[in-house]
Amino acid sequence: MAKIRVVIADDHAVLRTGLRMLINAQHDMEVVSEAADVHEAVRKTVELRPDVLSLDLTMPGGSSIKAIERLREACPQTRVLVLTMHDDPAYLRAVLAAGGAGYIVKTAADAELLTAIRAIHRGRTFVDLAFGDANPLDGKATPGGAHPAKPLAALSEREQEVLEQLAQGYTNQQIADRLFLSVKTIETYRARIAEKLGLRSRADLVRYAVEVGLLTPGRLNSRSLP
Repeated sequence: MAKIRVVIADDHAVLRTGLRMLINAQHDMEVVSEAADVHEAVRKTVELRPDVLSLDLTMPGGSSIKAIERLREACPQTRVLVLTMHDDPAYLRAVLAAGGAGYIVKTAADAELLTAIRAIHRGRTFVDLAFGDANPLDGKATPGGAHPAKPLAALSEREQEVLEQLAQGYTNQQIADRLFLSVKTIETYRARIAEKLGLRSRADLVRYAVEVGLLTPGRLNSRSLP
């Protein structure tokens, strides 16, 4: 069985060493490279095209959020898992909007990190945050306290399904494969969603999905298609 190929990007050498030892100890994973800054993380990911990039959110060398956006286009097969000290909902929403596949805080148990790597490799979206009883994806916590301009009922059931997967970061091709439809059909659905909701960018779609409850931790971990 082919192992999950992982690149670790973190500016702390001791943490990288610990992660490398943990991941390489698994029968189904291997670390293929490491990076100490954002620029190096992007370069090595483009060069090696790993299955998973474990990316620290705050590193030297540029914006990790912009790096996720760039890699989403350059290496769509690589799933990005953000491993960070930040348990702020705003960071989580920014990562999802940029196309990140997972978000986990560094205080999480080793087993949670390994679960996250396996989950996003299977095409799921993984969110694990230390917020206690608070829902980090609660629409009330969105910046500015904005509410959806149009109700979710404005969309058909299929359009809601496409919206949910778009918001989770899947490409048009991936959604088409999962729903057994053509890419052109998905593009048509996406255009209808944009027209009905008045939302054009993926970031806007993510914000809307958060506000109407499509991206709650339970849904992200259990409803994503394998």
